[in-house]
Amino acid sequence: MSTQLLVAGSIALDHLEGPFGTVEDELGGSALYFALAASLIVPLRVVAAVGEEEAHRVAAVVGARPIDLSLMDVLDSPTYRWRARQEQGRNIDGGSRDSIYDRWQPRLPERFRGWSFAGSARPDRQAQIAAGLRDSQLLGADAMLSYVRIQPAETRQVLREVGWYFCNREEFGALGGEDPQEFRRAWSLDGLVVKAGPGGMKAFTDEGSIHVPALTSHPVVDTTGAGDAAAAGMLAHWLTAGGDNQTLEESLLWGVACASITIEDIGLRSIARATADQLAARVEEVKQCLRRES
Repeated sequence: MSTQLLVAGSIALDHLEGPFGTVEDELGGSALYFALAASLIVPLRVVAAVGEEEAHRVAAVVGARPIDLSLMDVLDSPTYRWRARQEQGRNIDGGSRDSIYDRWQPRLPERFRGWSFAGSARPDRQAQIAAGLRDSQLLGADAMLSYVRIQPAETRQVLREVGWYFCNREEFGALGGEDPQEFRRAWSLDGLVVKAGPGGMKAFTDEGSIHVPALTSHPVVDTTGAGDAAAAGMLAHWLTAGGDNQTLEESLLWGVACASITIEDIGLRSIARATADQLAARVEEVKQCLRRES
C-alpha cells in the first residue's frame, strides 16, 4: 500500500468523571485516539501540538506502533486540557483550556496526496488544517459539539473543505441537520457518517445508506474517544481495501470494532494496549452482530 494516512488534531490532558470515578491528566485527544486505533491496521503520520512536559508520555503510549511523530510540535505552552462528565453513556463537555492553539501553527506536508483526517480541535485550527490538506485524495473531519456551538463559521469552513464528515446526532442537530442525505448534498460531501453510540454507525453516500450496529456484549467504561477510533478504523481499513463503495460496509465494521475496544477502559488505556489480533477478532463479532440484525 503506497497511499499514506495522516491525522491532524489534538493531544490532550483530560479530566474525566463517570461511574469509574474521577481521573486527572489522562492522556487523550483526537489525534492520539485516531492514531492508536488506525495503527492497528496501517502506519500513519501525526500532526499535533503538545506541551514540553507531556511529550515523553506521548512517545511512551505510542511505543513501537507504526506512528510517525516527526510532525508533532513540542511547545513551551500548556498542553490542551479538556473536562468531561459521563452520564448515561455520553460525555457532558465541561470546558477546555486551549491556549496552546494560539501558538501552534500545524506543520502539514505540502500538497499531501494521501488520505487525511482533521480530528476535532479548536475550530480555527481545524479549518486551517482542512484547508492545508485539501489536496488529499480523501479528506475527512470530525465534529465536537462544544466547538460547533461556539464557532459555527469555522465549522462551516471545515465542511466546505472536506469530502467525508463524521458527527454524532447532537452535533448533526447543532449543525442544522435534519435529513442526512439532504445535509450531505447541501455541503457537497462524498460521505456523511452519523455516530449513534449504542445505535452503531450509519454512512450516507450517493449510493444510499449503510448501517452497522454497535456491539453490546462488551463492557462500556468510558466513551471518550470512541468517535475518533471509529473514524480511524473505518478509514484505515477502507484505505487498505481500495476505497471503493463495495468495501465501505466492511470498513465500517472495522470502525465499530475499534470503538468497541476503546470504550472498555478509561481514556486511551484499552486502545493503547490492543493488538491487531484482538481487533480482527472484534471485527468478526461485529460481523456476526450485523448478520443477526439482517
